[in-house]
Amino acid sequence: MLAKRKRGFTLIELIVVMVVTGIIAGTIVVFFKPAVDSYVAVGRRARLTDMADTALRRMTRDIRLAVPNSIRSPNSQCFELVPTSDGGRYRMGPDTVWDGAHPVPPGLDSNLSKPFDGTVAVTVLDVLSPWSSTPPPGAGDWLVIDNQNTNDVYVGTDRAAIQSVGPPPDPSLGYSRITFASTQFPSGYNGGRFVVVPSSQNAVFYVCAGAGVDANGTGTGTLYRFSSYGFNAATPTACPAPVATTPIAASEVASCSFVYSPTQGATQQSGFVWMNLEIREQNENVALVYGAHVDNVP
Repeated sequence: MLAKRKRGFTLIELIVVMVVTGIIAGTIVVFFKPAVDSYVAVGRRARLTDMADTALRRMTRDIRLAVPNSIRSPNSQCFELVPTSDGGRYRMGPDTVWDGAHPVPPGLDSNLSKPFDGTVAVTVLDVLSPWSSTPPPGAGDWLVIDNQNTNDVYVGTDRAAIQSVGPPPDPSLGYSRITFASTQFPSGYNGGRFVVVPSSQNAVFYVCAGAGVDANGTGTGTLYRFSSYGFNAATPTACPAPVATTPIAASEVASCSFVYSPTQGATQQSGFVWMNLEIREQNENVALVYGAHVDNVP
């Protein structure tokens, strides 16, 4: 009796299967690769958009919170400013009822809160509005009043170091009392407003360095945010050079420009900053343009 032969695939059958599989795989690639590429591109663009939007929003926030007239821009690749953390109104003259009826606490002015007319040095200020920041200002922060000229806040002409913040001797005097080193502020100011600059960062410099595009279509630049370097009295003539520890606000920057106009509007007291930031990765790019108004009224 003859044994049964075992069945298998012939060489021709294997070749046919390979050809058919290749055709199916090629078809799948042709129809599905664009969809996959599009999905990856959408994710990349979303990440780039988020990076650019976050950087510009942070810059806009600092600009709108800046000390009036404090923006300095050496060129279109950087600008400096002094962000604030709080502010309000102060009592410009003595409280006649309190000052006349109560003895003066040790170490305070005879009128407790003298007018800021530039004729006398003062050491105390009564705040007429509640604090908006948490925690409120404290020792080491900076008090700024009447910054009419850009360099004044950097030089220190209208800036005083806060020594303490606490309640006034009587509620009728205001919400809080600020004491500081004896300071004679600029004369002629009657606005009754002040701002507080936190000691944790002082002045801030935004710098766009190395902007461009490499052979892979990726941005080569970086947007940096300098802070906590104090106050430079001299007007900057160039952008500061970043170091390894300088905080990064955005990377893969292909191009950027910052233009500041200090005299926007008819009153000449409303500035404007125009910010353009383009971020690129593997030929996917996102370009955002922001504008921020600057209140230059002290």
